[in-house]
Amino acid sequence: MILYPAIDLKDGQCVRVKHGDFATATVFNDDPADQARTWVAAGFEWLHVVDLNGSAEGRPVNGAAVEAILNAVSIPVQLGGGVRSLEGIEAWIEAGVSRVILGTAAVRDPELVKKAAREWPEQIAVSVDVRKGRVAVQGWLEDSGLDALTVARRFEDAGVCALIVTDIDRDGALAGFNVEVFGAMADAVTIPVIAAGGLASVADIEALRARPGTPIAGAVLGRALYVGAIRPAEALTAAA
Repeated sequence: MILYPAIDLKDGQCVRVKHGDFATATVFNDDPADQARTWVAAGFEWLHVVDLNGSAEGRPVNGAAVEAILNAVSIPVQLGGGVRSLEGIEAWIEAGVSRVILGTAAVRDPELVKKAAREWPEQIAVSVDVRKGRVAVQGWLEDSGLDALTVARRFEDAGVCALIVTDIDRDGALAGFNVEVFGAMADAVTIPVIAAGGLASVADIEALRARPGTPIAGAVLGRALYVGAIRPAEALTAAA
């Protein structure tokens, strides 16, 4: 299982928010590139970067911070937030992003996602952000009216390399993973599932690994990592 420490960008800073509410943002580092180097030094092999302002505005906003991260580290970076066009995808891949995450576009323009997955094999992921059973879009500000499986199944056999499934109701709250939600998705589709939202302890990582059925491919680490509830070495050992 691959662990993805999250660097969420708001106004050029590395923050954590609760339940997707920007008003709850806590700044953990005003130098996102420095934070990226910290996670690399801790032994992580991927980074999960999200342009929070971009996700709400539908265009890249924290581009300078993303570029600083890309210049600071040599490990692969997956990036989401505000990417809504083939041109935007291409620009980030050319800049050095290893995997572009599409969320709102996956709901509103699934053909764009499928075309991108054909154009850039193994470099397009879909974000399925779930609040009370339904997928949220536009920086989690709007309810799409669709359930998670409906969105996920659109991309079976499309070449999408991963589904990042986020439990918004638990995100940033240290509430613990809802292993059943992530497991049900992994069992229902052939696309690898990365779990996000609610990770509170190493026990959550162990529970993901121990569940029967299709293995969970990865997990995003957020607030628990930043406040010290999870130590990087322990998390990486549990995931391995």
